Amino acid sequence: MDPARTEGRLQLDEASYFLSKIELQRGPEPTMAGWRKRLFIATSYITADAAEYFALPRDRTVIMGSHIEV
Repeated sequence: MDPARTEGRLQLDEASYFLSKIELQRGPEPTMAGWRKRLFIATSYITADAAEYFALPRDRTVIMGSHIEV
């Protein structure tokens, strides 16, 4: 990248990467049928790992997460 268009030279070999992850949990609220909740939560676990998908270096990747009840 052009250093004049950024805050200086980019050093991608020293960059840190920040990702977010959301974990779904079954809650007591009757928002949907029980079997649908279980299926929805189960399918959320089969998504690809973002750090692996983008081939990010694990030692420079920070993953922040939260829990959401469905």
